Amino acid sequence: MVPPATQRWFTIKLFEHDEKVFQRLHLSHETAHQIATIIESVEALMDDSSESLITNDRYEYLTLIANNCHTRSRKEGTLSTSDKIDRVLTNRWLALPIFFAIMWVVYFIAIQSVGDFFIGGIEWLFGDLIGVNLALFLTSIGTSTWLIGLIVDGIIAGVGSVLTFVPQMMILFFFLAFMEDCGYMARVAFIMDRIFRKFGLSGKSFIPMLIGTGCSVPAIMASRTIENQRDRRMTIILTPFIPCGAKLPVFALLVGAFFPNSAWVASSMYAVGILGVIISGILLKKTRAFAGDPAPFVMELPTYHLPRAKGVLIHMWDRGKQFIKKAGTIIAVASAVIWILQSTSWSFQLVETQASILASIGRFIAPIFAPLGFGSWEVTVATLTGLLAKETIVATFGIVLGLGSVVEGDPSLVANIGAFFTPLSAYAFMIFTVFAVPCVAAIGATRREMQSARWTWTAILFQFGVAYIAALLVFQIGRLFI
Repeated sequence: MVPPATQRWFTIKLFEHDEKVFQRLHLSHETAHQIATIIESVEALMDDSSESLITNDRYEYLTLIANNCHTRSRKEGTLSTSDKIDRVLTNRWLALPIFFAIMWVVYFIAIQSVGDFFIGGIEWLFGDLIGVNLALFLTSIGTSTWLIGLIVDGIIAGVGSVLTFVPQMMILFFFLAFMEDCGYMARVAFIMDRIFRKFGLSGKSFIPMLIGTGCSVPAIMASRTIENQRDRRMTIILTPFIPCGAKLPVFALLVGAFFPNSAWVASSMYAVGILGVIISGILLKKTRAFAGDPAPFVMELPTYHLPRAKGVLIHMWDRGKQFIKKAGTIIAVASAVIWILQSTSWSFQLVETQASILASIGRFIAPIFAPLGFGSWEVTVATLTGLLAKETIVATFGIVLGLGSVVEGDPSLVANIGAFFTPLSAYAFMIFTVFAVPCVAAIGATRREMQSARWTWTAILFQFGVAYIAALLVFQIGRLFI
């Protein structure tokens, strides 16, 4: 018995318009065109690609053989629990709304309820306990004023402003690990494959993007599993558009200041990121470098199961540990450098912040960002330091703007940061952060995977261009209504 999928093998080749196959089978172009038209009609009727239809056919044939070899305890025709759940979670019309609803709940719990409960304690730890007492101790032993400022107002304030968000990030990582281990995230990849293929992207691209919810570096490295070079390059360019864990503190800071009662704002960043991937994919597919059909995507969906607590906690800690390690290394050094630059002049004399090196650099570049709604030198500097690590944006705000608290709804938070943002420009800044060039580590990973300096710069310029245009549209169009 020959499986029907094998009988259709040459039909796929005909659909791809392979001239060599035409010649070998002695088929005229008219006949080949007729067959291709039939396949296109079947694909339109089934709303799926020929590769997926044939793959499904093969699985059905294998299932038929397996059913003839053993009997199941479940009655014939009845659905398993996983299949019943999938009837809802992978439904053609309900799948995406359910996914975004789940992410809304996750962000609401992580940022605006449970996660927010712990923020005050960590802010008190680094501000009132460590910062104040360390300053008193250093003063008592005769430490110079500039060194006390560097340690307390620079390193402690910068690192503390970032570590304040550790509880929120840990809760977010916990839910993401739970959804991955229970099998739901595999369904999300399946859902996105159907959508991505309509816009010229492969479902394989979404696997790195799922990994990118934690960190863009391993996500970019995961793209090496994509065989098609065009799809791999496109995936590397677009993967950083999915918000990673390092961007969460930026969202949490601005949501706490301007949208304390709107859980949709932070969760909308995922929708914006996916929308950006789709629109960018359409545009890139129009170019010669990325033209062509996407590679087929086949994956086996695991059965739903309740994850082991130990496994979820390990995954949560592994992701959170990288964030904490960054705070103790890269962000600590960056905070020290930022404090020195905002406290000294070009002649290396201690000056007020407004006359500092940092201020002069920020004022020189600020006009570029003025049309986006955040043209102050303070925000410009924070945007630039975000190239080092996205968490450094918050550390820069902590040092330059003197943020004493990041608790949602705190009047002092709004008073400190409200001089540089309006709710509209804050949202535009979040949009810019979603699409902006990733951190230095991610750029390095892009260079290794692209194996080309030209393609690396192409990715950087494209990401900056998308970030700039998206933020510009949000701010300028938003001004018409607000």
